[in-house]
Order: sequence, then C-alpha cells, then structure tokens
Amino acid sequence: MPRPHSCCPRGAPLAPAPGGSFAQITARFLRVTKIHGLHHMGSRWQSRPRCLLWGLAFLLSLSLLGTWSSNRVRYLLSCPVHSRVRMAWAARLRFPAVTLCNNNPVRFLQLTKPDLYSAGQWLGLAAENRSLLPGLLEGRLANYSRFLPPRRSERTMHSLFHRLGHQIEDMLLACRFRGEPCGPQHFTPVYTRYGKCYTFNADPRSPRVTRQGGMGNGLELMLDIQQEEYLPIWRETNETSFEAGIRVQIHSQDEPPYIHQLGFGVSPGFQTFVSCQEQRLTYLPQPWGNCRASVPGEQILPGYEGYSIAACRLQCEKEAVVSSCQCRMAPMPGPCPAVCRADAAVEDSQERCSCPTPCNLTRYGKEISMVRIPNKGSARYLARKYHRNETYIRENFLVLDIFFEALNYEAIEQKKAYELAGLLGDIGGQMGLFIGASILTILEILDYIYEVSAVGQHRHAGAGGAQGSGTRPRPRRQPPGVVNGARPVTPGVCVWGEKGAGQ
Repeated sequence: MPRPHSCCPRGAPLAPAPGGSFAQITARFLRVTKIHGLHHMGSRWQSRPRCLLWGLAFLLSLSLLGTWSSNRVRYLLSCPVHSRVRMAWAARLRFPAVTLCNNNPVRFLQLTKPDLYSAGQWLGLAAENRSLLPGLLEGRLANYSRFLPPRRSERTMHSLFHRLGHQIEDMLLACRFRGEPCGPQHFTPVYTRYGKCYTFNADPRSPRVTRQGGMGNGLELMLDIQQEEYLPIWRETNETSFEAGIRVQIHSQDEPPYIHQLGFGVSPGFQTFVSCQEQRLTYLPQPWGNCRASVPGEQILPGYEGYSIAACRLQCEKEAVVSSCQCRMAPMPGPCPAVCRADAAVEDSQERCSCPTPCNLTRYGKEISMVRIPNKGSARYLARKYHRNETYIRENFLVLDIFFEALNYEAIEQKKAYELAGLLGDIGGQMGLFIGASILTILEILDYIYEVSAVGQHRHAGAGGAQGSGTRPRPRRQPPGVVNGARPVTPGVCVWGEKGAGQ
C-alpha cells in the first residue's frame, strides 16, 4: 500500500524563502499574477514569438485602458451636471407676495407749485428753465410764473411719491383672500420705478398660506385706477406712460419687487385670471455652477435681509447713481435726498453689473386669461353702488384674481452628473475588461514593488559595508538544490526528486 504523501516528507529540503535578484522576483511575479497576458509572457514553456504576441496584446489593452481612464478623469474634472425635474404635492402652500403699481406715478390734481418746481422737469410738465409748458398755465397754476421757491426744500423722493402717488385706500374697492374679506391694512407700501406701490402678503415671517387650489382660494381684488388723475402728456420723457391700468408682479417674500422688468400689465374693463404654479429651483455652487449661496445671518447686500437677483440689481443701480449724481432714486435702499433721476447711470449699471443666481430660488409660473367687465346687467348696479357712471366704470374698474392651479409645486434640482464613485466604478470595470485586474491585483503590484525596493536597498547596504571595511564580501552559501542562484522549484512548496524524498 503506497504511503500517503505529507506536505514535506522527511528528507525533503524546504524551498528557500522569497528573495533573490530583480530578475528572479520579476519572473516569480509574472508566474503568479492574475493580470491577463503577463502569465503567458513570463512562462518558460512559451516560444519567443508567442511571448512577443502576448506582450503586444497586453500593451494594446493597457493603452486602451489608459485612454479610457484619462477620458473619465477629464470628464470628472469638467464638473458635469444634469437637471432633475419632479412634481411634488403639498397639504398647503405659502401664498406669494403680490405687488401692484398704478401705471401713473403721480396724481396730477394733487400737484402743488413746489412740486412742479422740483419735479416738473422729469415729469414732462416743465422746460429745462423750470417754466411750465403753455398748456398747463391754466386754472390753479395760472400764476406759476410769479412763484418763488423756498430757500430750503425738505421734499424727498419718498415724501413726493408718498403724497402724490395713488393711495390704496382710494384704489381698492373690494378685497377677499380665500373667501375672507381683506382691506388696505393688509397692503405694505413699497417704492419702485412706478412710484408708490403696494404689496400684499409681504411679511416673510408670517406669510399667508392656501390649502386648496382653484378660483376662490386665492386673492381677489377690484380696483379703480383713477384715470382722471393721470398726468397730461405734453412731451415724451423716460417717465411718460401711455398705458392705463396697473402693473403686477408675483414674487417670493424673500426678494424685493423688480416690477418694471418682471411685472405684467392688467387692463381696466377686464377681469384677469392668473393661475400660478410654484417652482423651486436648486442650483449647485462652484465649480459645478455659479450660484450664490445665502448664509443665514449674513447681510450680503446692505438694506436687504437675503440675497436675490432683484436685490443685487437694485444695489448695483444705487452704487452707479450715487457715484454719478451723489443721490439715490426712490426704489433704492438707503435715505433719499432731493428729487433725483439718473436713468442714464441706471442703464449703464445694468450692462456692468454681475448678479449670479442664488442657489435656492422660488419663482411662480403664470397662465393669464381675461374676460370683459362689466356686462350690461351689472353696469348699472356697479354705477349705483360706487356712485359712478357706466362709462367711468368701463374705463377705470378692473378685477384681478390670483390663485394656485393646484396644491403642487415643481422642483427643479441641479445634480452632479459624475462623481468620484462613478469614476472608480468606470475605471474598475475597464480594468477588468482590458487586463483582468482588480483592487487585489493592484495590491499584488504594490507587493512586487516593495520586494524590488527591498532587494535594491539590501544590495546598496551590502556594497556600502564592503567598501567601508576594505574587504570583499563573502559569497553567500547556497542551499542544496540551488545552482548559481537558480531556483528550480516554486517558492513555498516542497522540493521533490531528491534522494530520500520518496522514502
């Protein structure tokens, strides 16, 4: 009965520990590595042409791996992004702020002689020498030529618009929010390029909410635009308005109104329906995007609690006007000196001003429709109720209805399209495809580099010791079965075939 083999029978010499020259370590690495192709290149049983072909195939695969990996690295460094759009439902939504302005900034019948002296030129009512146009020298302004202005005038832009602008108490005829009555006390005065305007639901700390979509669940207003108070037009200026009606902007409570560019018009004689949908936009900061993050408690722009594009533009316009004219216009933050109009500086600032988009932005999409009012049956009733004739009602009355289409909002998020995890996954997949390598294979390569460096350091240390002593190094005694440093067996296994090995 044959005797079972043990791991190392008595008399069988053990294989020497790993070590040896650089060529020996390399040959051993080529035999045991899991990288495709290298095993065939290092095999002693392959012919030279086959080893050469395997070497060319390995270099081609390695070049393809390097090309694809560099492409993925460049793609990661380009910071790509993609947009994700989703629709979300909510039990309730915060109602937006609604700012409305009369297209006429100043009531003509309320103008006084000091007002004409200080503001008549930019209103288009006076010439450059402050003399009134001929068509105005009638009635209460007939003796304006004898008017002597006061030595010191305390009139400012705010006081001018506050007194002469259309008052919400006179314009607002009816107001309801979610079916409940509201009044002038629920509107906050705000000053814009249109003069004195009014914002409903302006407080960001206690905003009104709505719990149902559709008509009747938002804001309903009936307004009188008071066309008999509109300024007469004798010549065109930057403030000349040919329109009759109001200007409306629907915006978030976190940003000031920028109504002269972002508002829409509502005409008298119509009931206008505005169906809104909230949109929440999220952008990425640098290097993926160019948005401006707002830090809580940080006052980025003087006069504003948070950052917004409208606040940035108003601040930029203010700096341009102050540097050009040493004054401020009414919609600009800060105290306003005497009447100041610097439209050229404002237009110039819009070209030089850079206002990045905030990282979190709320805006409102709008769908507008309208019907004519009043009908024949209601014209007489409204005339009796408001003590006006039917013609006045058709030329001055309007109804504005703002509501959410549904209790949902559209979330648009900017996401990173490629991150480090994706890069590692792509490179790992290509390594397995082209050369059959993995993370463990990389450890094998690191182990090989460590062995080569250890042999190099050992030889350097041995050569330095021999030169220091002035004697030649003693040759190392070779173990049995090793001739000229060659190891005929695989490291770590037993050597068979010696005398007594099979006994």
